[in-house]
Amino acid sequence: MDPHILDNAAWAALAGPQAAWAEISGNARRFPVDVSPFCAIADRDDPQCWADLATLVGPSGTAVLTGSEFNVPSDWEELGGGVGKQMTGEPVFGQADDDAIELGLEDAPEMLDLISRTEPGPFLPRTVELGGYIGFRVDGALIAMAGRRLHPPGWVEISAVCTDPAHRGKGLGGRLVMAVAAGIRAEGQVPFLHVSETNENAIKLYEKLGFTIRTQGKFKVLKAPN
Repeated sequence: MDPHILDNAAWAALAGPQAAWAEISGNARRFPVDVSPFCAIADRDDPQCWADLATLVGPSGTAVLTGSEFNVPSDWEELGGGVGKQMTGEPVFGQADDDAIELGLEDAPEMLDLISRTEPGPFLPRTVELGGYIGFRVDGALIAMAGRRLHPPGWVEISAVCTDPAHRGKGLGGRLVMAVAAGIRAEGQVPFLHVSETNENAIKLYEKLGFTIRTQGKFKVLKAPN
C-alpha cells in the first residue's frame, strides 16, 4: 500500500506549505522550538536522515517525531511518547460561529494558561503565530479555544481544542472545531486532527461531528546521540 501523506504529516508540512517555518539540516526539518516541538525527516528508514536530524538538534538534543509506526536507531534514546488516533474529516464542512473571536499573539499568555489547566497537547509561546486560532470569552476571560497546527498539502490539522473545566458540557469544543473546520474548507483544504486513544469522550465527539479514525498515530520523544 502506498504511504499516505498524513503518515508523515509533519514532514509534508515543513517541506510544503509551512516550509517558511522550517529549520533545516539536509533531509531533517523542525519548527522553531518556541513554536512547536515537532521535528521530521523525509524517510524514517534512511540512516542519513537520522544523521541529519542529529545535526539539526545537536549532541544529546531532543527531537519529537510523530506519524505512523517507525523504528528508532539504536544510538538514539527514547525518552517517552504516546499513542493516539489520527482522524480525518472528508465529510466535515464545518459551520462558522459568530460568537468565536480570533486569537493572536497578544492573547498568548491567556492561551498558555488555559492550555496548562486543560492539557490538550503541546502549545508553546509562539504556537499561535501558526494562525487560525479562535476562542470564546465570558466576562472577558478566555474559556475555550481551538486552532490550526500542521498544514500538509491539501490538509490542515485542528489542534489545541480545550475548554475551561468550569464551562464544559456546553458544546463549546464542538462549536470551535466546526468553526475552525469551516475556515479550513473555505480555503479548499480538508481538516484532520489527532486525539489520545484514551480520550474516549473526545473521540466520540469528533465522530459525532463527522470525523473518522484513519489510523493509529505515534509520537516519540527522542534524545540524539552524544
